[in-house]
Amino acid sequence: MKALIKITLKNGVLDPQGKAIEGTLNSLGFSGVNDVRQGKLIEVDLDETERQAAEDMVERMCEELLANTVIEDYSFELLA
Repeated sequence: MKALIKITLKNGVLDPQGKAIEGTLNSLGFSGVNDVRQGKLIEVDLDETERQAAEDMVERMCEELLANTVIEDYSFELLA
């Protein structure tokens, strides 16, 4: 099973990288680009075959290591 984990900054948390991307896109002529937020996508291959056990495992990974839950939100999708 494969987990696709998306991690983004929470609303209200400053995103300097997103602002830099937004400024660069505008300077390259991409007008109308506003409020760019950047994040991370983490792909994890799991040996687990039971969906609930895999969900529990990925949830623990995110809570304990992958996401800083004070300033980041996460979501994930499991692919068979």
